[in-house]
Amino acid sequence: MRKIYIFDTTLRDGEQSPGVNLNTREKVEIAHQLEKLGVDRMEAGFPAASPGDLAAVNAVARAVKNASVVGLSRSREADIDAVREALKGAADPRLHVFLATSPIHRKYKLKMEKHQVLEAAQSAIRYAKKYFSQIEFSLEDAGRTEADFRAEVVAMAVREGACVVNIPDTVGYLNPSEYGAIFKHLKETVPDIEKVQLSAHCHDDLGMATANTLAAILNGADQIEGTINGIGERAGNTAIEEIALALETRADFFGAKTGLTLSEIARTSRLVSKLTGMPVPGNKAIVGANAFAHESGIHQDGMLKEKTTYEIMSPETVGFKESKLVLGKHSGRHAFREQLLELGYTLEDEQLNEAFAKFKDLADKKKEITDDDLLALIEERLPDAPEQYGLESLSFSFATEAAPSAKVTVSVAGEGSRTAEAGGNGTVDSIYNAIDQASGEDVTLVDYAIQAVTLGKDALGEVHVTLRQGETEVRGRGVSTDVLEASARAYIDALNRLAENRRMPSGRKGAEKVW
Repeated sequence: MRKIYIFDTTLRDGEQSPGVNLNTREKVEIAHQLEKLGVDRMEAGFPAASPGDLAAVNAVARAVKNASVVGLSRSREADIDAVREALKGAADPRLHVFLATSPIHRKYKLKMEKHQVLEAAQSAIRYAKKYFSQIEFSLEDAGRTEADFRAEVVAMAVREGACVVNIPDTVGYLNPSEYGAIFKHLKETVPDIEKVQLSAHCHDDLGMATANTLAAILNGADQIEGTINGIGERAGNTAIEEIALALETRADFFGAKTGLTLSEIARTSRLVSKLTGMPVPGNKAIVGANAFAHESGIHQDGMLKEKTTYEIMSPETVGFKESKLVLGKHSGRHAFREQLLELGYTLEDEQLNEAFAKFKDLADKKKEITDDDLLALIEERLPDAPEQYGLESLSFSFATEAAPSAKVTVSVAGEGSRTAEAGGNGTVDSIYNAIDQASGEDVTLVDYAIQAVTLGKDALGEVHVTLRQGETEVRGRGVSTDVLEASARAYIDALNRLAENRRMPSGRKGAEKVW
């Protein structure tokens, strides 16, 4: 059965989702999980965008041993040099260089003629060959490029020694028959096309990214590019988990498979969701909360008689469990550790002690602790450096006939504790006003979202906030059975991210986003 290589760009294209800004520790954490998932290649970032992005790509490059780490570059020598620097120490480095080829990009963005585009791309590949043995070349907006010119550029890339040529549907414009036909045409017309792998990179602007990618596979694509949960610029990218399960479930039709460890999909999806602050919709294919849920009486009757009547794949295949181990306040450390191991987490003693203390505190508030509760606890942000701010205490008052108020005590690194009291339009607004006074930070709340992590009246509440300070936007996350405490923790988390951003040499704010 034909192998389809997986090029994961969650850390690059996925991070370009509006409002997402992963720090270095978070990128490395996701990269380690992508290794467990078994991706063949992972694009760690765009090193020329900023010193912070270069440093993050280098950290991923040094951490990853079982996948090729890729750096993105425009067709510029300075960009290629930045990727060289970022991938120092990588076990299997790879350059991804691109240039737009469509008429609209040539005219309005590049202001270049066809021959200039061809020359620039050729020059970039030749320069890159001095330093990289593995080069992927992408024709940005290939889907809207003239067929003859597209074939001419691909032929040049093959001659110059690229090992992968990527054909992106950059703006999600094509339909499956059109996109598949492009691969068929290139396979039939470009000399020595068998010397390279053809890659499919689709965006979901019209909701056809997965369908287009599968059409490319049917027409000879060797590699697919996508992200976990389908996150990415605008409407997002091809969801890797959807391609993997489509090939697995319909192997009879596609005759191809990936090398992914499918049972790691659920955990990878959850980790990416938590660290990016982008919740997975309940009806999301493969990894949504309702993907394996059945409410209709007819469906339930069929499921009780034979699961395959309404389930074409099992939840266990992607790492979900039908039954959950129930933990409570009488559970010991050993049971706690074993359940974490079953969920895929191996913690050092100090981390385990901290997580166990949080678990005991939660167990005093909830009758039953589910796997989702445990995951929410241990995936809460654990900083790799001392935090600037910490929430020490919180109190508030509210009555229908009186204005709400809140009192907070915030620890400030190197300065001790500060206490402030403030009012506002509501309890949350009062809490945030008080934190602003105690921290001395001047920020604007851009977004606030709250959701239940688990079911029931005692469910954990998860709050996400987006704060803006100058040109910088960051997200923060907080978890608690008390939604007001979760709100305060999310706000403190975001302030710590702002402080961390200021400590970086040039930060990651304003980093150029491409594609």
